[in-house]
Amino acid sequence: MRIAHGLCAAGLACVLTACAPEEPARTVLSGTPSAVPESPAAPRVTVTTLVDGLDHPWDVVQAPDGTLLTGERSGRFVVRRPDGRVEELRADLPDLYAVGETGLMGVALGHDFESSRTVYACQGHRDPDDVRVYAWTVDPGWTTMTRQRTVVEGLPVARGGRHGGCRILAHPDGTLYIGTGDATRPTAPQDPAGLGGKVLHLNPDGSPAPGNPDPGSVVFTLGHRNVQGLALQPGTGRLYSVEQGSSRDDEVNLLVPGGNYGWRPDREPGTYDESVPMTDPERVPGAIPAVWSSGSPTIATPGLAFAAGPAWGPWSGALVVSSQQDEKLLLLRLSGDGRSVTESATLLEGEYGRLRSLTPLPDGSLLVTTDNGSGDKILEVAPV
Repeated sequence: MRIAHGLCAAGLACVLTACAPEEPARTVLSGTPSAVPESPAAPRVTVTTLVDGLDHPWDVVQAPDGTLLTGERSGRFVVRRPDGRVEELRADLPDLYAVGETGLMGVALGHDFESSRTVYACQGHRDPDDVRVYAWTVDPGWTTMTRQRTVVEGLPVARGGRHGGCRILAHPDGTLYIGTGDATRPTAPQDPAGLGGKVLHLNPDGSPAPGNPDPGSVVFTLGHRNVQGLALQPGTGRLYSVEQGSSRDDEVNLLVPGGNYGWRPDREPGTYDESVPMTDPERVPGAIPAVWSSGSPTIATPGLAFAAGPAWGPWSGALVVSSQQDEKLLLLRLSGDGRSVTESATLLEGEYGRLRSLTPLPDGSLLVTTDNGSGDKILEVAPV
């Protein structure tokens, strides 16, 4: 028999459960409320380790047949089959640029995946150096990924790999939203002709999607620093992003077509000045204020999802933000108009190290990847 294990921090209740060898480790935790603002207690959740032994898994998706697909930043696709077997997929990545924060990044299934077997993936690209989104197909047996076409290229990449983005949201209408980083280029976020520091909206063939502010451009919003999380609010269709701040102010933003979110790090020409405000209405007139910001210091926020379903109790409908630096999940209850946060609470604080991606599942649970290095996990976090 194998015993599930979990570290119990102050204020966390843990239940140890005996598991058969083929069953994943499971821990039951109750969250501790955030100090600001005051909130009711966070929901109790079960945490199940679905995959272990990974190295910086950047994203994870679940296919209709229950297979999980993830990609390691250094360049490896891995699947967990419904029977629990974990295997590497064959995939040709000879041009991968994997340096610093950049490598194999966001992954999304096409809205028509069951018929097309299409998977979209962000990656750093070498010679020429940039960030690209490719469309792949995976065979029905989940053994091989085959690259089919370039969806978008020319997203900037930094020499050390900083601020590479790159999150993909496959919208139910068949279009794609892509969050990008500014690659530490001073003018990129405010350059309407560039792709860095933006949220892009495009068709699967790479053409501009309907409804963009400029019908000839894939740029949907601008003035961002490093967008790594995108989420649709159930029932409203509102689109939210989360991005990482400099020394302060990680931000959650409600995205509107043509919106400028105020990041302008070129106070001195040619200099990437990270001391400027994340949202700077003085230097960026009309900059849209954040729905939520971390204040000082940052907590490093790469993932975003909504807690959906009655099992979340009073927290159903809350935004969930992952934190690398503070090693926790942050729950944010939104106001009715979706433009501010009324309450917050935390989950998993200090239990699993740095937390990266968040993927909602149909049953209301969340897939969470850790970002600690060798020994990283895919966790399933389910409300009790």
